[in-house]
Amino acid sequence: MNSYRQLAFSYDELTGDVAYERRADYLEKLFRRAAMPVHTVLDLACGTGSMTWLLARRGYEMIAVDGSADMLAVAMAKAEDVGGEAPIFLHQSMHRLDLYGTVDAAVCCLDSLNYLTRPDDLRRTLERLRLFIAPGGLLVFDVNTEEKFRMMDGQVFLDETEDAYCIWRTAYRRRICTYHVDLFRRCGALWHRSEELHRQRYYDRQELCDALAAAGFGRVRVYGDCRMRPPRQGEQRVYFSCVRL
Repeated sequence: MNSYRQLAFSYDELTGDVAYERRADYLEKLFRRAAMPVHTVLDLACGTGSMTWLLARRGYEMIAVDGSADMLAVAMAKAEDVGGEAPIFLHQSMHRLDLYGTVDAAVCCLDSLNYLTRPDDLRRTLERLRLFIAPGGLLVFDVNTEEKFRMMDGQVFLDETEDAYCIWRTAYRRRICTYHVDLFRRCGALWHRSEELHRQRYYDRQELCDALAAAGFGRVRVYGDCRMRPPRQGEQRVYFSCVRL
């Protein structure tokens, strides 16, 4: 079973509650605090491109990368009029990132780094990011916390629309959260069933700070979810902001 092969074509419908505008506002706050002006932005693990197109409409030159060809197909099909440079979409795994030049900032949204279940892949991803973020440039990403993973252990979640019905069964063991996904999509008078398997790894704050330092990033700041303050006890998502040295 491949993650985001079938789910890609229902992803936007099933995640209509994601506050992309609010998260884009937050990213721009962090951009304004950066040591250098931010014009070119990498959206790593861009998914269906919702954040990519949103930032492009706000005037940023966007490069968007994702490891799922199906998610990228959905992203490129949006083909929105941004009134400027259209995003460049690249099919690449995070730990094999390879750009044509540098960017002023890179973002990795919606706990995508948690999908790097091997610490070596996290290390390689950060090393690749350092190659393609300009000196003094910004890296921003968010991750799920252990509190969130523990809360999800043994739970069943349901998302549904008029044409899609998605059941998530979750289990959390030894830092790995496994999502068994059953997706039902309407095909005319019939329903088509598919299955996917997703896995995410919990990384604690110190692990991430150490990995960032080893890869050549500094001035690390950790924030609560879309907040300009440190995380509070029980926070389910935290943001990291750091500078490429």
